[in-house]
Amino acid sequence: MCSQTSFDPDRLNCVRDWMQRYVDERKYPGSSLLITQRGSEAFFHSCGFRSVEQGLPFERDTLVRIYSMTKPITSVAVMMLAERGLFHLDAQLSDFLPEFGSMQALIPGAERLDQTEDAPTPTLHQLLTHTSGFSYPFNPGVLPKAMDAQDLIFGPDQGPLTDRIQALASLPLAFQPGSRWEYSVSTDVLGRVVEVVSGQSLEEFFAQEIFEPLGMTQTGFAVPKGAGDRFASLYTPLAGDAMALNSAETGDDTLRLTDQAGESPFEHTTTFSGGGGLISTIDDYARFAEMLRSRGQGNGNRLLGPKTVDFMLHNHLPGDIASMGPQSFAEQPMDGMGFSLAGAVVVNPGRTRTAGSLGDFSWGGMASTFFWIDRTNDFSAVFFTQLSPSSSYPSRAELKALVLGALIE
Repeated sequence: MCSQTSFDPDRLNCVRDWMQRYVDERKYPGSSLLITQRGSEAFFHSCGFRSVEQGLPFERDTLVRIYSMTKPITSVAVMMLAERGLFHLDAQLSDFLPEFGSMQALIPGAERLDQTEDAPTPTLHQLLTHTSGFSYPFNPGVLPKAMDAQDLIFGPDQGPLTDRIQALASLPLAFQPGSRWEYSVSTDVLGRVVEVVSGQSLEEFFAQEIFEPLGMTQTGFAVPKGAGDRFASLYTPLAGDAMALNSAETGDDTLRLTDQAGESPFEHTTTFSGGGGLISTIDDYARFAEMLRSRGQGNGNRLLGPKTVDFMLHNHLPGDIASMGPQSFAEQPMDGMGFSLAGAVVVNPGRTRTAGSLGDFSWGGMASTFFWIDRTNDFSAVFFTQLSPSSSYPSRAELKALVLGALIE
């Protein structure tokens, strides 16, 4: 541990014990945690396995599916283009994707997909804040059921992004834009906006404008060539589909293998999902988190202006998420938690029922990965594991309590 940090090394041992307990109890196959404070590494630990079956350890260079931790990266891409004066956040989606020009939304209490009314086209700001009216197949409701029937999950092997977007545009919105908060494929749609505005594929834009400047050499939409068996296996405690949250049934095996190196669709990706498609290592993602903590600069390069990052990380909702009637899957508490342009932000630490600071920014992924930035105490933390769904255990609240408990200055 670096002497420049404010963490008690003895108290951080509790984090090691907690991580090992999750492995010993077969909750997680393995995990790693990296904490960086004021630009110096404060803590790293890994334990358990990236492949339980082969006995391969979960290590610092292990590659994982970060799923929705892709979303903040897409949001940064959007804001980079906005900084260049290429659009304003109140612009309508149809300005870039004409297929969304004539929108319909389900009427309140709709029981069928044809029970709709006219609706305005969502704005880019509404997409960034998940108030657009889009949804996810794993949410409850009429629209998610229709999305599930068309497998509109933007998986890695679902073909060109344009085809998935066209299919989505044929469906109504779940609600009138701006009236509610619902976790959704909005960020996948924004990924397509980035492609249209930049003239590049999302893969190319990410690589040239974000990953290369930050030195994120191990991050992309597919497992890097030559990675071998560094790609971690994915597990679930569910008996069926690890993503089928509406009909989730716990199985007999808490670590049932669902995807592994050599057989994964992430090894031959055809869909560039801005909402959940990236593979990364913990050091790579920490570079991205540190760029946000440093207000737009990382690896000697500036991606965004400081004021832009400050604007991004403010709460952009009228209150907390809970006040906007969410009916969607939740990876963390919604009470006391607002939403920025890239993830959750603490607006009332007491209401979140988890230790933290006002303005803490965080987000996670379906495979139980998680990161947060505490700008009050000037540190970032990235936690990696590979268990879906992320709602299986209260690990995020527990981890945050452990880390804050070790902060003594």
